[in-house]
Amino acid sequence: MSQSAPNMTRSESRQSSSSASRQSGGSPSPDKWQKPSGESPQRQFLLFLWFAVGILLIFHYLDAADRDVQAELTYSQFLQAVDAEQIESVTLRGQSVEGRFNEEGREAHDDGEVETFTTTRPDVEGERLLERLESHGIEIVAEPVDPPWWQRVLIGALPWILMLGLLFWFWNRMQQRMMSGGGPLGMGKSQARQITSQQSRTRLTDVAGSENAKREVTEVVDFLKEPERFRALGAKIPRGVLMMGPPGTGKTLMAKAVAGEADVPFFSISGSEFIEMFVGVGASRVRDLFKQAKEQAPAVVFIDEIDSIGRARGTGMGGGHDEREQTLNQILAEMDGFEEHESVVVLAATNRPDVLDPALLRPGRFDRKVTLENPHRQARRDILAVHTRDMPLADDVDLMRLAEITTGFSGADLANLANEAALLAGRRGQQQVDWACFSDARDRLLLGEAKDVGLSERERHVVAYHESGHALLAYLLPNADPLEKVTVLPRGRALGVTAQVPDEDRVNFSESYLRDRITVMYGGRLAESIVFGEVSSGAENDLEQATKLARNMVGRWGMNRRIGPVMASHSQEHVFLGREMAQPRDYSEALAGLVDEEVRELLSGLESHGRALLEKHREALDALAEALESRETLEIEEIREVLEGHVSTSPASSS
Repeated sequence: MSQSAPNMTRSESRQSSSSASRQSGGSPSPDKWQKPSGESPQRQFLLFLWFAVGILLIFHYLDAADRDVQAELTYSQFLQAVDAEQIESVTLRGQSVEGRFNEEGREAHDDGEVETFTTTRPDVEGERLLERLESHGIEIVAEPVDPPWWQRVLIGALPWILMLGLLFWFWNRMQQRMMSGGGPLGMGKSQARQITSQQSRTRLTDVAGSENAKREVTEVVDFLKEPERFRALGAKIPRGVLMMGPPGTGKTLMAKAVAGEADVPFFSISGSEFIEMFVGVGASRVRDLFKQAKEQAPAVVFIDEIDSIGRARGTGMGGGHDEREQTLNQILAEMDGFEEHESVVVLAATNRPDVLDPALLRPGRFDRKVTLENPHRQARRDILAVHTRDMPLADDVDLMRLAEITTGFSGADLANLANEAALLAGRRGQQQVDWACFSDARDRLLLGEAKDVGLSERERHVVAYHESGHALLAYLLPNADPLEKVTVLPRGRALGVTAQVPDEDRVNFSESYLRDRITVMYGGRLAESIVFGEVSSGAENDLEQATKLARNMVGRWGMNRRIGPVMASHSQEHVFLGREMAQPRDYSEALAGLVDEEVRELLSGLESHGRALLEKHREALDALAEALESRETLEIEEIREVLEGHVSTSPASSS
């Protein structure tokens, strides 16, 4: 089996996912984050048009001035001048005839003021005219036909018009760069966008499931609106509020809501926008940002992803980073330099508070630290209500039930779930979003997309028993997460999936729960071993997750009698994220060997327990595998029907 078929519980799948996006705002229209330009494009276009017309007129008059004063002769007058020996030379351009008078001809026309003439010959006069001119000894010159005067003017003026257009384009670009703080003269200017409450459509009512964080930022907004009420009591405004939490929990959304609620200038910038290739540019931008905020105080400054510039100084693989450290030093100095009358609050967001510099987190800089976690059940229901309020929902949609089966989802996950359900309803040609759309969308996000990998009958048979082993142990064990469905249809990277959904939000794991969870992970491998006498590579992810849990139980959580209440596990720090490369082990080799021995003994004991259960209920295992091969997907009600008569009662359900 080329891919693993893990026991996909809800918590496992969310822990392995690293692609959560930030929670979007409640309004479908994006906030306006752009600065207005200095000069309107219509005015610039009209100015360019007038310049182009002026250039064309100049070239027209120049073309007319270059041409000598010419006499317009009829063809008969031209022939008379030829016969009278008054013409010196003739230039033929198609049917156009231009010539120059000799001395006698100039005296005969306008008292010598006209030196050249022009006329047009008939088509039939070609050869006869040449013979006539040659007979009088007149010099003949033949040239190609000249383009019309307007073409000559356009050809002469076009390069100048293009150069003028390029100058206008460069001027416009330079003006925009200078307005935004860019360009060579504005490299040290702040890149922050100033947002008004009218430009931000997100309000605190659009932020659901983060009541603690809302209370903290509401205090800040109240202080900025009425600072004198708090100063009269001797209170000082908090310098900074640090919002911490996993990706997708609504940190940036909370900042947008503050911008919408506060009637004060709001400056928004990302931490990466401070960093440039030139050392000192970031610090200059920090100075300019806080200068603008102080000039417009009271004001709010929001720095997103502050860990990009706020990492601990002088640590990590490869030493420090001069530009980032100078930028951080300038932020520290600016936050310390606030005067009491300067009501400037700094909001910052990060999902890596563990790598931030300690000086940034001390009181007086970031006085408050707000943690945003994944929402609980009621909060998930409120978030779903926000993201579905503009959707036509069918009568069978129960948001509380949907919140119950989305344990572990972040706010961004729930927003994505609602959007995927609406997309499914659109693809199916429905007028409303029904429960089936939400259920299928949840399966797509939780289990992965369905795909066809062309399994052979033998492989399909093995996968059916593999998933049946997971499902049967999840059904039998009293402390395992409740079973929801099992399928042999390939989803994501798995050839089959057994889905378990916790019946409650778990924030603490008991030893009995972890032991049953590991036993369920071994169910697929044990079923293959019992039925086919050998195991396949499909249990790779099961073994990895089981070993990780067992090692944490023994070495980190003190769930072993021989090891006792001792931490005996390697550090989980990443050397590239601001921590030292050398992590000295603070326990002996003997203890490390004992940990390995206890982990192996724990896993072997749980595997033996799972094998005994499957062998005892072999008939139930065969019946479940046969039903899976024929139906491909079984919901919990169908699983109970299949196991009825083979298993008297479900210990998991009775508990």
